[in-house]
Amino acid sequence: MSSQAQASPALLGVGILGAGPVTQAIHLPSLARLGNILEVRHIMDVDPAVAASVAGRVGARFSTSMEELLADTAVDIVAICSPHQFHAAQVIAACRAGKKAVLCEKPFAMNGEEAAAISAVSAETGVPIIVGAMHTFDPGWLAAEGAWGDLPEQVHTVRSSIVLPPNPRFEDFATEIVGRVSLPSSDPTDPEVIKAMLTGGVMGLAIHDLPLVRRFTPDFADVEVLHAEIVRPFGYVISLRAGNVTIELRAAMNATWEPAWEFEAIGDDAALKIDFTPSYVQAGSATARIRTAGRTTVLGPFGHNGYEGEWRKLAELAGGTGQPPSAETLIHDLEFALAIAEAAAGQVDTGRVDTGRVDAGSAASGTTEDQEVNA
Repeated sequence: MSSQAQASPALLGVGILGAGPVTQAIHLPSLARLGNILEVRHIMDVDPAVAASVAGRVGARFSTSMEELLADTAVDIVAICSPHQFHAAQVIAACRAGKKAVLCEKPFAMNGEEAAAISAVSAETGVPIIVGAMHTFDPGWLAAEGAWGDLPEQVHTVRSSIVLPPNPRFEDFATEIVGRVSLPSSDPTDPEVIKAMLTGGVMGLAIHDLPLVRRFTPDFADVEVLHAEIVRPFGYVISLRAGNVTIELRAAMNATWEPAWEFEAIGDDAALKIDFTPSYVQAGSATARIRTAGRTTVLGPFGHNGYEGEWRKLAELAGGTGQPPSAETLIHDLEFALAIAEAAAGQVDTGRVDTGRVDAGSAASGTTEDQEVNA
């Protein structure tokens, strides 16, 4: 096992559970730009070769067990980047280990009971938790939030539209990925596969923007999915209603070279449009435009994206400054996403899901394999 040189006491130490492509291509580049406040000190992965290789890039220790990482006194902040079924148990263990802050990739729990248990342990231990919905930490979004006035009270339509190439294309531009796992092939006509694609689309990709959507839909007790459709090789079209707000969720991961990630909130007298940079592109923040009659206010772009914003927030929290998101907010965000995923998958049993759309980009390239959704 490798060991890191004498750790600087002025820096906050980071330990990462899970060394997959998101850790390699997103979190390590983000942390590299914050070397004046954060230092990666421990990488854990169940694959020892992956753990050793990724840790070697940053001069960190490596291990294959959560317990060893949590016992490392050089680790102040824990980032949980493991498969989502392990998130709740690992968040709770990190809190009980006395760490200063925890980042959990989305979703941070699989159900409301797990979310409530996490909230209780965070309150008991005093360890702050943030969830890796990176757009909520993007300076472009935060600037819009501070400037939109009464827009949330008048919004009637919200749209999230995501067009991206397959993740490996961005990952390979960002770094040399080790340990990438190919997804098994599946029958796209199998109803259970269709349900899994819709659920995975909501909980793996749309969930990045659902906390933003919920900012404009405070009354989400009754989520009604009006239409659900899968887009091949990976994507979805979901229309729904939450309270008095109509919501459109669209995504396609295909062969395009023109990625676009857009969010819109449209009201009676004002509208917001935000253009986000793709997840793997470390190219600054989103640009927000707030439109009213006769005037458009442009905010951004700023110097860093939401992933770097997450780490800046974690450093604040670990240093005893800043305010973490409330447990109520995190739980309601999760419940909102789960309700949409369940309702969308439920459309399959009614025979109301269209399974025949093939995106033009994928048809042109002949791409048919399933795509991995970024964490």
